[in-house]
Amino acid sequence: MIRNAAREPEIADLARCLVAMGATITGLGSHTLTITGGACLMGAVHTVMPDRIELGTLACAAAATDGEILLQHAQPDLLGAAGPVLAAAGVELCPTGHGVVARRSATGVTGTDVVTQPYPGFATDLQAPMMALLAAARGASAITETIFEQRFRHVDELRKMGADITVRGRTAWVRGVPSLRGAAVSCTDVRAAAALVIAALGASGETVIDGLDHLDRGYDRITEKLVACGAVMTRA
Repeated sequence: MIRNAAREPEIADLARCLVAMGATITGLGSHTLTITGGACLMGAVHTVMPDRIELGTLACAAAATDGEILLQHAQPDLLGAAGPVLAAAGVELCPTGHGVVARRSATGVTGTDVVTQPYPGFATDLQAPMMALLAAARGASAITETIFEQRFRHVDELRKMGADITVRGRTAWVRGVPSLRGAAVSCTDVRAAAALVIAALGASGETVIDGLDHLDRGYDRITEKLVACGAVMTRA
């Protein structure tokens, strides 16, 4: 019995795959999972759920560049509380028969407050991409990180691009600027790398990003996907 289990949908998705293979697991989606051992697992067919963090990251990229992309097989409810926060910031997620269309709203990107929480709260892994979007938004935002310490290491890199961000304790105060500018920046972790890519896509001029091995740890061929959507990016 696993008590105080995380409720992220990926955990329930894994459990559904194991159940299809013959495992006995109850309590899917709750804080208590009960596993009855002894079963001999067999083959099964299972479709892995879409990556909700990649969904949120690409949605931020679309809004930052005033573009429009179709995210196949995705649904807005995968994002939990992040969905309404993205909507408040001016990111439209429109469900279609093929997935979700992500784009900037007609009123533009506006500042909003963000507090990271365990699922179904706002995912800490979307905090950095969201900050990159809000750095060039209209108005001010407060982003409070409650999950991990030292999760604001991307702030200094965004400042190099002209972002106006002040960190006090666990809260980053973001004052949107008219536009970011290209600069030489370095990735410090997976989500910081995604944030710098989003900032670079929406910035004027050329940005050189070092340490993209971090990006590859968390996103599958994201450079190729963005180039296919029209981004001008090259990997050295």
